[in-house]
Amino acid sequence: MRQALLALPLALCPLTAAAQDWTTYNGDLGARKYSSATQITPENVGSLVKAWDLHTGDVADGSGELPATVWSATPIYANETLYLGTPFYRVLALDPATGEERWSYDTRSTLEALTQPALKNRGVTYWQAEDASDGPCNKRVYIGTMDSELHALDADSGALCEEFGEGGVVNVNQWNEINNEWPLSLLQPPTAHGDKLFVGWAGKDWEFAEAPPGTVFALDARTGEKVWEVNFIPEEMRAQSGTANVWASMSVDAERNILYLPVSSPSPNYWGGNRTDPIELATSVTAVDTESGEILWSRQLIHHDIWDYDTGSAPTLVDIERDGEVIPALVQASKQSMLYVLNRETGEPIFGMEERPVPPSTAQGEVAAPTQPYYMVPPPSHDFESYPEMSTLANIVSFGQCAEMIEGTDYQGLFTPPSEAGTVVYPGTAGGMQWGGGALDPETNRYYINTSKVVQILRLIPRDDYEEMTGGSGNEQGLYPQRGAPYGFELTNWVTSMGLPCWEPPYGTLLAYDLDTGEQLWEVPFGRSQKWGFYGPESWGSPTLGGPALTATGVIFIGASMDNRVRAISAETGAELWSSIVEAPAVAIPAIYVHEGKQYVAFVAGGNSIIKPQVGDHIAVYTLPE
Repeated sequence: MRQALLALPLALCPLTAAAQDWTTYNGDLGARKYSSATQITPENVGSLVKAWDLHTGDVADGSGELPATVWSATPIYANETLYLGTPFYRVLALDPATGEERWSYDTRSTLEALTQPALKNRGVTYWQAEDASDGPCNKRVYIGTMDSELHALDADSGALCEEFGEGGVVNVNQWNEINNEWPLSLLQPPTAHGDKLFVGWAGKDWEFAEAPPGTVFALDARTGEKVWEVNFIPEEMRAQSGTANVWASMSVDAERNILYLPVSSPSPNYWGGNRTDPIELATSVTAVDTESGEILWSRQLIHHDIWDYDTGSAPTLVDIERDGEVIPALVQASKQSMLYVLNRETGEPIFGMEERPVPPSTAQGEVAAPTQPYYMVPPPSHDFESYPEMSTLANIVSFGQCAEMIEGTDYQGLFTPPSEAGTVVYPGTAGGMQWGGGALDPETNRYYINTSKVVQILRLIPRDDYEEMTGGSGNEQGLYPQRGAPYGFELTNWVTSMGLPCWEPPYGTLLAYDLDTGEQLWEVPFGRSQKWGFYGPESWGSPTLGGPALTATGVIFIGASMDNRVRAISAETGAELWSSIVEAPAVAIPAIYVHEGKQYVAFVAGGNSIIKPQVGDHIAVYTLPE
């Protein structure tokens, strides 16, 4: 299959400015995370006050009967209401100015960690009919559950929309027909466009070589009937591999009716000897016609992915000016820290790319791809030739533990294949640029994104040796079986037993790019690391999860860091303008909205054990004082 399957004629119509609602997970269908609201500015943001806050009660730390919660739901502002999903799979409809509850709905879902290490929710979807009269269910809110149910609710009352599926619920797992080791978990809210919902799903990573093959379903927004599905693994390979699914958010070019899908890596993730034939849609950006499900083009970002560098965020749509021409484009952030800027009608790179030779694999049965694509404009956020130097301080205070951990491991650059000796992974498997993605100012074409600079060590363990090992797994670290493959593996953060990173900081940064030129404008350390109650210096930065949101006045709002702070950052310089403490790391994308003439910014502070073992059920909403 060619990289660009179909080239459509260019329609040189720039993207319109964002509204002052926040109607999708990414703010709008173009995934720009941008608000045209202008009340909050760099000059007055320092005076923000808390308008209201709320504790949902839907939280668990894993010490009791319930698994821990991981809450990264972006609030949705639509229909003059703030809608929120919780990790107990409830929906809250709140007064946007006061936080007072207007209605709530409980899916009564099974609160079990069926596919994830924790109970997870990333929010809800809002949809309304083209003629959104006041009739029941002409405006709807949808929420998915880990056990694969999609619930449709009337946006005004919270009542189930009976015509949707069976009494208001569709069981998406009815289409899980191959290697159905686990349900198709609906953790990311569907994407709504026209009269359709586009539904991806999450699975149980790193457990099985054979897993459900990746699919995205288009459902009728009114009835829940399946309109079409698109598959990402060739039919002849679906019985032996799996995933290459879309677990992240999606974006839509509403004018062209094109759906953009960030497709993940196939299973098993760190050994591909059972899938050496090409799976050309895996680890890709793939464009699909929203009406038919036809694949228009696909751009593979990694060949034969054996690093689990999932494409983990919705591509951001942007109109780029080059040589007097306006080019409809998208920018795809990635765990591997590259920014892929593509023509969104053809999939062709805007700034070019090159295929570079990469090291071969030494693992049994593995055949690594001989080359990988490198996109060096805009500049990646990480060095691909080396990882950060070992911290002398960390090595001394750990009595040489840092040096011992890294001894004998292999590192030959970004695409060093996993091995039995152990491979340094940099960026770490959690990113790089993670599922939060970046924020775009459509007036200036400046793009802002946070990145983590975390070093990990991955070691393949032969099957017989693995079966004799004991020990558990955390969230993206520990022992994982990859059953059906000749190897399990161990993933370790390169940190001391006391949690001190073994590499030199910074551990996370925030970056700004000019997408018209491909130039990096600035990069600054972002956040503060926190462990055992101690904070690292600001110059060290923090690993981050969750992305930024942006206003037309040049204020970036972001949580994301370990230190339980939410911040306002100058889009011009990267300087911190304001911060506030919340209950846990705010790993959700903030929502910016204007309600009854007043601008607000809402943060969900739910935590994520990938960066810090602290959970929360806190939503904090800020505004300017009267």
